[in-house]
Amino acid sequence: MAKIGFFGAGRMATAMVQGMLAKKLYAPRDIICTSALDNTAERLAEKTGIAFSLHLTDLTRETSVLVLAMKPQQLDELPAEIGRESEGKLVVSILAGKTLEDLRERFPTARNLVRVMPNTPGQIGAGISGFSSLEPLSPEDRKAVQGILGSLGEWVELPEDQLDAVTGLSGSGPAYVFEFIAALRDAGVAEGLEESVAERLALATVHGAARLVVETGEKPEDLRDRVTSPGGTTLAGLEALRAGGFRDLIRQTVRAATVRSKELAS
Repeated sequence: MAKIGFFGAGRMATAMVQGMLAKKLYAPRDIICTSALDNTAERLAEKTGIAFSLHLTDLTRETSVLVLAMKPQQLDELPAEIGRESEGKLVVSILAGKTLEDLRERFPTARNLVRVMPNTPGQIGAGISGFSSLEPLSPEDRKAVQGILGSLGEWVELPEDQLDAVTGLSGSGPAYVFEFIAALRDAGVAEGLEESVAERLALATVHGAARLVVETGEKPEDLRDRVTSPGGTTLAGLEALRAGGFRDLIRQTVRAATVRSKELAS
């Protein structure tokens, strides 16, 4: 009998399944998935050896944990019987903009509900997810949730009213970093570098700097100050960032995404 079922078989569901199998948290026989009529469930099953079904009720009847990984608007399209058959099950949702209250309306008899905000690096196991539960998690359910989220990378548990800020910072954050890499590349091109060389330099610089913060455990400001010499090139660049209001712009960026997250959840 399958232990965990996935509604949706897209990139994030695929990352979860592959991560859990790689860490041997579940065997293929313990996982079942379904999806819209786009063959993603069949492809995921073929790739990983898990089961799939086009019948939604197969997931609720054969599992104790349900993961909602489809498109957010598809939550309202689930048949009412799915909610009824979720009695006593743990429901984990990665649906953007869907609150715990939204989930409770759809799954009123679930044993607990968990709302998750992952990010796209989870697709390679390098993500971080914020999560909140409707009720305190039992030891068994906490192990299940942490196993699911651990397949994507790191996790942090927070009150639900902080998940919008998580969305603004880490949920949308990879896009800000991608834009920064592109901006560094374009700046290098403007200074005379070939685009391929500028992109390689920009990517390696961002990757290496992030690793340095992680592996040393030092504050980014301390590492910044250590490579900033009085009257040097780095100081000249930092002063340009400060003059342009770089930190304030980042605050505005995270704030805008946070506000939009709240609007989508209302």
